Amino acid sequence: MDAQHRTVADSQAERSEVIFPGDSNSLGNLFGGRLMQFIDLVGAVAAYRHARSTAVVTASMDHLDFVAPVHIGDLLILKASVNRAFTTSMEVGVKAMVEDPKTRALRHVSTAYVTYVAVDGTGTPVPVEPVVPQTEHQHRRYGDAVRRRESRAGESARKKELRKSLSADWHL
Repeated sequence: MDAQHRTVADSQAERSEVIFPGDSNSLGNLFGGRLMQFIDLVGAVAAYRHARSTAVVTASMDHLDFVAPVHIGDLLILKASVNRAFTTSMEVGVKAMVEDPKTRALRHVSTAYVTYVAVDGTGTPVPVEPVVPQTEHQHRRYGDAVRRRESRAGESARKKELRKSLSADWHL
C-alpha cells in the first residue's frame, strides 16, 4: 500500500478500562456519558492514525446504541477504526465490549459512529487520504458510511431550519 492510501488496519485502535465506582451511577452501572468519553478517546486515536495531522476534532457522534449495561468491576474493551475518509473528515466506527475475566468471552455493550475532522495548528480543516477497505466487512462499512453521511447532512439541514424558526419565535 502506498503512502497515499491507508488501509482500515492502519487506523485501528484499542482501549481497555476497568470500571470503578467513580465511573458508575447508584445502580453500579457505567454512566452513559463516561462511555461516550471512552468512545470519543479511542475513536480520536483511530482518526489521528489515519489523518497523520496535527489534530483531529470531534464533529459528531451518532448512532450511539447502548445495548447492555456495563457494571463496576467489568473490563471494558473498545475497538475503533476508520470506516471511510472524505475530504477533511473521517467516520470512525467504535465497538465496546465487556470481557469475562474467566472465559475471556466478549459481550457487546455499545456501538457508535463518530465523525472527526483533521485540522492544522490553527484549527483549519486539512485534507485526509482515502481509506482502502480490504475485507468484505470493511467494504460494507465503507459503503454504509456514505449513507450515514447523507443522513447526517439531511438532519443538519433540518436542525438549521428549526433553529431559525425557534429564533424567530423567541423574539415574540
